[in-house]
Amino acid sequence: MLLMAPVPQAFTIRTVLETIAAIGTVGSLFFYFLSALSLASFLGDSRKRLSQPPLSESHLPPVSILKPLKGVDPEIWESFCSHCEQDYPQFQLIFGVSDPADPAVEVVRKLQAKYPNLPIELIVCDRVLGANIKVSNLAQMLPAARHELLLVNDSDIRVPPDYLRKVVAPLADVSVGLVTCLYRGVASPTIGSRLEALGISADFMPGVLSARFLEKGLRFGLGSTLAFHRRELEAIGGFEGLLDYLADDYELGRRIASTGKKVELSGATVATFLPAYTLRQFFRHQLRWSRTIRDARRWGYAGLLFTFGLPWALLTLLAAHGAAWSWSLFSLTLAMRLAVGFVPSIFVLNDDQFFRYILLLPLRDLIAPLFWAASFMGNRIYWRGDVFDLKNGRLTSAKPSSAD
Repeated sequence: MLLMAPVPQAFTIRTVLETIAAIGTVGSLFFYFLSALSLASFLGDSRKRLSQPPLSESHLPPVSILKPLKGVDPEIWESFCSHCEQDYPQFQLIFGVSDPADPAVEVVRKLQAKYPNLPIELIVCDRVLGANIKVSNLAQMLPAARHELLLVNDSDIRVPPDYLRKVVAPLADVSVGLVTCLYRGVASPTIGSRLEALGISADFMPGVLSARFLEKGLRFGLGSTLAFHRRELEAIGGFEGLLDYLADDYELGRRIASTGKKVELSGATVATFLPAYTLRQFFRHQLRWSRTIRDARRWGYAGLLFTFGLPWALLTLLAAHGAAWSWSLFSLTLAMRLAVGFVPSIFVLNDDQFFRYILLLPLRDLIAPLFWAASFMGNRIYWRGDVFDLKNGRLTSAKPSSAD
């Protein structure tokens, strides 16, 4: 009777590792292909939008813009001025702070002096209605809004002169409940800030477009822009229903979509100006972002494991001991990864930073799986100087530990 020779254990482990890594790489290539399809779909829809006649002046409804503030963001003056210089017939700006000594107050006062003919209001929100101070402020700012059409965006957003025209246009369709915007990050001169900007253009925005493509439309909003009618807000219970949610922008869009209304991406692209993150601040911000998405879109977030193309391809290369086929797979993955970063950055976001920071892309991709894994190892987040625990998307205040 012939005896089978035992398979060396090292060979078995290597084969298993090589197979897993190759599956991960192929899964990432599928995601890159999906990203290309989603980009083509978005660009096609953008061309259709451009072919439609713009709304006449008489069909542009007045807008109340609500901007909750905490502290002074980079280039905040220029960002505020961009809202005041809109090519739009009638709009109102409402700023809200929870602390009357907030340094943003002085900036708003200066803005009021520069644009005396524009209705600019500053609301001091002296009550804390929930863990999310931004939403708490919004609930207290809302009574000052004169118009039925509301727009909320983050304090660090800078917008083009035709921003309001492009954002408002889709809301002329009664089936549209909310309009949101893609955005690019403008980096400060630190490695952490540059890695953050690169991630927005090369990772987050392709992910948004892929979700839009797979789900046949968006089911969430982005904090860069949330435009909706007051009736849509009332239908979901107002801002009060979002007081303890971290991802209030996501939740607002999700709830409006759940009423049967559509969430549309505007043709406008805006910019967010990033702080000069240290590496520690960058790590904390990425972990907050990761845990936010983890709780908001659990299955989609789990699927991110199959989007880390370069780490998977590098692991395949190592496990296969540099076999010719693994080099081919690595080269294809690298080419697809660069394309997925390049095309949305240039053709959608008009973000030429991609070329300046492209050498940081491998580093960004190699650390991304670490943030993904770390997001499952706790619920602590840091947000604008405050410390919270996050559970099922909801915030509870937490005391910083001695390590903080």
